[in-house]
Amino acid sequence: MEFIDAEYAAYQDSDEEHVPSIVKMCRWMEVSRSGFYEWRNAPESATAKRRGELALIVKKSFDESDGTYGYRRVHTDLVAWGVRAGPELVRSVMRELGLEPCQPRPWRFSLTEGDGQEHGIPDLVKRDFTAAAPGRKMVGDISAPRGALPYRPRSGRRPEEVSSDLMA
Repeated sequence: MEFIDAEYAAYQDSDEEHVPSIVKMCRWMEVSRSGFYEWRNAPESATAKRRGELALIVKKSFDESDGTYGYRRVHTDLVAWGVRAGPELVRSVMRELGLEPCQPRPWRFSLTEGDGQEHGIPDLVKRDFTAAAPGRKMVGDISAPRGALPYRPRSGRRPEEVSSDLMA
């Protein structure tokens, strides 16, 4: 029945010429007209009132956390404030309100970002990666994805064997 109410309101706000009547919509949904009007004019249920009140409190907790709290932490806030609600109810209300927490990523040290400080890692090739002959300058890349297999040369030999041949 909410569908009929929402559809009728949407049609009223649109510029369409043909707007189906509530009678037609009730017929399409196989609902009696009197049942629809009884449902629409009924007072708000106790559950709906409770969820409305809870929504305000959940929104307050979420806003106070700058949008970082998920349903577990919001539930913990509610318990501390003496509001009785289960975690799944809090989760459901947060979903209805469209509240998604934004968890800040942990800070990680990166060698590639310029932070204005000198680091003790020497640049042995002075950013010049050209070599006079193959095997003269060996550089590596540490940005392999997690779980990537170690590099295997085409010769089938282990990297230690290949590097010992190059150094000789």
